[in-house]
Amino acid sequence: MRYSRILEIVGDIVKVHVPATENKQTAICFGDLALIESIADSARPPHLSQVILLEGEEVSLQVFSGTKGLSTHSVVRFLGRSMEVTFSPNILGRAFSGTGRAIDGGPQLNDEPSIEIDGPTVNPARRVLASHMIRTDVPMIDVFNCLVESQKIPIFSVAGEPYNQLLAQIGTHADADIVVFGGMGLIFDDYYFFRKAFEDAGVLARTVMFVHQGSDPVVEGLLVPDMALAVAERFAVEEGKRVLVLLTDMTAYADALKEVGISMEHVPSNRGYIGDLYSQLARRYEKACDYRGAGSVTILSVTTMPGDDVTHPVPDNTGYITEGQFYLHDGVIDPFGSLSRLKQHVIGKVTREDHSQIMNTMVRFYAAAQDAQQKQAMSFELSEYDHRLLKFGELFQRDFMDINVTMPLEDALDRCWQVLAECFSRDELLMKDSLVEKYFPTPADTLSQVDP
Repeated sequence: MRYSRILEIVGDIVKVHVPATENKQTAICFGDLALIESIADSARPPHLSQVILLEGEEVSLQVFSGTKGLSTHSVVRFLGRSMEVTFSPNILGRAFSGTGRAIDGGPQLNDEPSIEIDGPTVNPARRVLASHMIRTDVPMIDVFNCLVESQKIPIFSVAGEPYNQLLAQIGTHADADIVVFGGMGLIFDDYYFFRKAFEDAGVLARTVMFVHQGSDPVVEGLLVPDMALAVAERFAVEEGKRVLVLLTDMTAYADALKEVGISMEHVPSNRGYIGDLYSQLARRYEKACDYRGAGSVTILSVTTMPGDDVTHPVPDNTGYITEGQFYLHDGVIDPFGSLSRLKQHVIGKVTREDHSQIMNTMVRFYAAAQDAQQKQAMSFELSEYDHRLLKFGELFQRDFMDINVTMPLEDALDRCWQVLAECFSRDELLMKDSLVEKYFPTPADTLSQVDP
């Protein structure tokens, strides 16, 4: 049935009048899709929209492609279904827009089966306890804050930092079966960078990309996380795959929510964001799950902090939902601000026996090296031990903190022992004697090592 009484067009929101008697017959529901066709220009393709509010006989529609070219003389036709995304083996290696349209130059997949993107999350009581590690070959993650299957964890950073480079590096090295990438508000260069990184690393064939570019209508970005997570969930449940979902940037997603809220004249909350920001973010992050008898979905996202303010509503709400965070600033992952709350489930259990001890010892010495660096900056006299701490700090930053460094976990642990042996004696380590006896390099081993 068609409806032609459009009441108002504000921003990307169209409000249409639907008589109550007809609404009962057509059963218009929240989240249903609708097509808005321009009567004045029948050659123009219809605008895809979604029901976001039902108030009596007034239905509010969010237009994904923007309302340019629409007037109050347009006609609305409801489709009777919610938003869907194509799901089949043919989507692997492909890139799609925020509305599910192929943007990589390949054929459209209109005849492939589709799935709804707005399904419920799994009951937390029915989830499997996280106990498997996802290796990334990034030492600051694998050694010091492990990424665990079914974990949801953000990268906190600021504009200008190489967080997309870090995300691409993790995506190309992670030992996941499927990588699902969701980008919101990306410039074309960023999209091309991710695609080329996946292609050069030879992992594009197991990657699916959903990309909302900065030139696209803002509200299209709202669909990207739901599409990415719906596809990831289906790969995990139906095919038993270990899926890693990469999302950047969730602050852009929250800004799109804010814009819709302003158009809907909702009462703004902190800094103008919508009042249910926490719930909107949690609905997406809680899709992370290890399914009993099937695969798993792990979510690694980027959350940029405007003004480097961690109390900003987006990182603040994110911190309550997720299980830790990686702090990226000055081009490195901060070992002190970063935290993985699930790492205790895998360190020493599915990793090498010395992992826990070496992690704590390295961070302890790096903290001491920071103190020695402050003494040096203030022109205090440095002891011989302080000089060794400074040397350790330089090696730690060069061999581990640089995000360009990649190495398997076992090689990283061995390198930790080598760095300790170059700077300290066995007695200064304060570690278990059995581990020191087994892993501490001999002088001959240390001399034979070639710096990476």
